[in-house]
Amino acid sequence: MYVDPIKTPGFRRTIFNAIVAPRPIGWISSIGADGKPNLAPFSQFNLVSTSPPVVMFACNQPADRQEKDTIVNVRETGEFVVNLVSWDLREQMNITSTPSPRGVDEFELAGLAKAECLQVKAPRVAASPANLECRVLQIIEIAPEFPGETPSTVVFGRVLGLHLRDDCIDADGRFDTVKAQPTTRLGGNQYAGIGPVVEMASPFARRT
Repeated sequence: MYVDPIKTPGFRRTIFNAIVAPRPIGWISSIGADGKPNLAPFSQFNLVSTSPPVVMFACNQPADRQEKDTIVNVRETGEFVVNLVSWDLREQMNITSTPSPRGVDEFELAGLAKAECLQVKAPRVAASPANLECRVLQIIEIAPEFPGETPSTVVFGRVLGLHLRDDCIDADGRFDTVKAQPTTRLGGNQYAGIGPVVEMASPFARRT
């Protein structure tokens, strides 16, 4: 079966979410110039580079406003925090996806405690096993080309500092993903934890 996203009748763009899966969730906390916090999940999220440490998240224009509150905030302040969604926080994460009016504190809406950051003003999710404090590097706008498409905004951020839960750090200083139990996004309204974990020796020699 071949599908042309433009010419195939009834094509649903959400098919990409089911194909490119599982995906980590960028649970982004931010704060506006007015000092009001925001917390929202983004399933278009990933690591871009480790040196320099860079992450990205993206979203399409919402139906109820010009831009999502998170995008407005990062434009105003130039910073944000990525909070790891552990499996036990999946319900709270889902609550924060509610399209609430601007100014609503999603931390309070989901019953989540805030914790202070050291290099950015935005708060972080205290219960998260890992929080990445980030400074905005670049914001790229992707314009729609064909009928039915919507504008998309991609945000790149440099990681300035990490808050890591002590029990998720092993004796060698590595982050233990199994203990952190991240929640991943699939297609539709499907989510998953991590399945069996295996190690495979790399065929490439490591640099010393």
